[in-house]
Amino acid sequence: MDNKWKNKNFFDALKNSLNGIAYLIKNEKNIKIELIFAILAIIASIVLKINLLELALIVFAIFIVLFAECINTVLENVVDLCTEEYNEKAKIAKDVAAGSVLIVSILSVIIGILIFLPKIIEILL
Repeated sequence: MDNKWKNKNFFDALKNSLNGIAYLIKNEKNIKIELIFAILAIIASIVLKINLLELALIVFAIFIVLFAECINTVLENVVDLCTEEYNEKAKIAKDVAAGSVLIVSILSVIIGILIFLPKIIEILL
């Protein structure tokens, strides 16, 4: 059975993945804000000369937030595809997906505080 949605090869899959990322950046306000914070975190990492393990944690935190935003966008679009009318279960699904982004964003802030705050205090004292 031929599936018109199936990628023909790796390069088609890569192109479609990049199209998805481009869609996010073009259409989702929150991903733009998250990318600004990601860039600021990378700049702070360079300026404060964090070690390799700390950098790995920062990069992990950045990517987990971006991943959660991707999943949130997917879920919102799938719910919208299923119903145009207000539905309490659809609202719950969208709210929980958005809540997952909030949870990993809080985790990222905690990681940032644990890594950056001691270095900033050291500079100031």
